[in-house]
Amino acid sequence: MQQGSKRLGISAVDDTGRIVDFYGSRGQSTSIATLDSIPPLAPGIPELPVVITRGNGGYVLCCRVRIPRCRQEIFSFFSDARNLEKITPGLLQFKVVTEGEIEMKRGALIDYKLKIHGFPVKWRTEIINWQPPERFEDFQCKGPYRQWIHEHAFIDEGETTLMQDRVRYKVFGGGFVHWLAVKRELLEIFTYRNRIMADLFPPPRGRGRT
Repeated sequence: MQQGSKRLGISAVDDTGRIVDFYGSRGQSTSIATLDSIPPLAPGIPELPVVITRGNGGYVLCCRVRIPRCRQEIFSFFSDARNLEKITPGLLQFKVVTEGEIEMKRGALIDYKLKIHGFPVKWRTEIINWQPPERFEDFQCKGPYRQWIHEHAFIDEGETTLMQDRVRYKVFGGGFVHWLAVKRELLEIFTYRNRIMADLFPPPRGRGRT
């Protein structure tokens, strides 16, 4: 890991945009006043735990994790839509149900099924932006959210890749439902996702984390 970066834990953002319960890898409280103070995405910047704030009538989730592999390798992993099953918590019973080979490109449609609190849910997304190996974006056509637009970005750092997830979303039931269940679930899902990515892509032999 590049000097100056940290692997940070779960955090959340209150409705004023202030980050709260933001802890470093050893439990020390850290401080970022608002999401506006998060540095622009660029090589060498620190990792960022999962944070959520309000934005444009809904919510914005953002997180950054550094993977000790080259960008092409990480992007290739996400180019196979079925790999999403590997990085989603088992409790959701998430499964890609689109038949046959899925060609990831702009306009591609992908169907999933999952369970939320035990209830079966169908989800369809469309790839609305496809720029390999830098980024891609998927849009919920049908699913559990009023809106879901998920941008995946991959920053080339040579031997490492800084991966960012940024999701703009709205929920049925508004702020109360978001506070009651959705926010915590998303924090847990994306924190799990980043942890599994670190497990799937450990440093190559002879090159440990620094």
